[in-house]
Amino acid sequence: MSAINREPLTAPHRTRNDAVLALGVAVLAVAIALMGGEGIPPGHLSWKLLLAGYLPLVWRRRRPVVALLAVVACMAPYYAFDYNPAPPAPAIVLALYTVAATGTVRRTLLTGVAVLGPTAISNGLTNQDEALESLEISGWIIAVLVIGIAVRYYRLYVASIVERAERAEHTREEEARRRVAEERLRIARDLHDLLAHSITLIGVQTSVAAHVLTADPERLDRKAVAQALDDIAGTCRTARGELRTTLEVLRAHDTVDGAGVDLGAGAGSVSGPVPGAEDTRGPLPGIDGLAGLAESGRVAGAKVELSVRADGIPPSVGAAAYRIVQEALTNAVRHGGREDLTVRVDLWTADGALRVSVRDDGSGSGVGPADGPPGFGLVGMRERARSVGGTLDAGPGPAEGFEVTATLPLSRENEPR
Repeated sequence: MSAINREPLTAPHRTRNDAVLALGVAVLAVAIALMGGEGIPPGHLSWKLLLAGYLPLVWRRRRPVVALLAVVACMAPYYAFDYNPAPPAPAIVLALYTVAATGTVRRTLLTGVAVLGPTAISNGLTNQDEALESLEISGWIIAVLVIGIAVRYYRLYVASIVERAERAEHTREEEARRRVAEERLRIARDLHDLLAHSITLIGVQTSVAAHVLTADPERLDRKAVAQALDDIAGTCRTARGELRTTLEVLRAHDTVDGAGVDLGAGAGSVSGPVPGAEDTRGPLPGIDGLAGLAESGRVAGAKVELSVRADGIPPSVGAAAYRIVQEALTNAVRHGGREDLTVRVDLWTADGALRVSVRDDGSGSGVGPADGPPGFGLVGMRERARSVGGTLDAGPGPAEGFEVTATLPLSRENEPR
């Protein structure tokens, strides 16, 4: 079956294999000739014609039609001298089969007509007594050509199946690479949002503690120092918990074969449980967690005003809104540039979308120092918005400070899958 399925024109070592095959059928022809039969016994000339007719079979796949013509050119004189008709048959059959198995149907039909036509016409006009025998021989030739055509179409069918399988495999590999790239991007966004927010709060709280310790050593406010240290410890516990959840999800997906990941949500979690693994993800962060974000901003020293006028928000949209507000608050606290910073956070629904607005009255740009390396905060927020089919704008406010606005569609068609 492997030999039948293989494309004959591109098979490896085809000339060597055809030489071995030509030698084998030539030995068979010699054995048939020595056994005797009808016609004149073989002589010196018949042996030369017979063996010369098998030599072109060495190149039967490289030049099928040329090989057939060469075989016919050697065997026609052999038959003209009325030698034993059986020995040349293997060479003629093999050459005809090769033409049919390697060429088009049109070429095969023309070859059959070219081989059978002159013989049938000649016998019909000169030797009508052998017309029935010629018809029988023609039937065998036609059968060989039909078998060759059938084998050719079978090979084409097998090749099409293999091509479709390879194309499907290539598509699966491309999809797997795409999913891996998107998953890496999602992990980078989650770790950035988590670590940037937590580290910013810890930095602010540490500055508060340091200021209390150095402001007036003689009148040390131990209660304020303890509160700042407690806030730092609480922020560390929260960050550790979220980081642990993220790592547990990654480990669960790394140890389970065939686990599917929802790469579009971009909200710090996968969609759907991992088969055969315990679900340790916890719920997606949503707009219900905005109060905690506002409180963390207040602990960092900013005055955060939160207004939420939205109900029934899809989890993926709520998660995107949560992360956008988290990053916007982090940037405001980090780059606000003033101690009495005020940040206004508004969420409301309008025209089938969740609108998010985060405005501060700071003096900073909201995106980091101009002479420092570019950050990933704004890029991550825009990716969060695009993950649910939304848009995000960020820039200086109309009067002062920095403003981030986002529009996140609520329709389920825009939710990532």
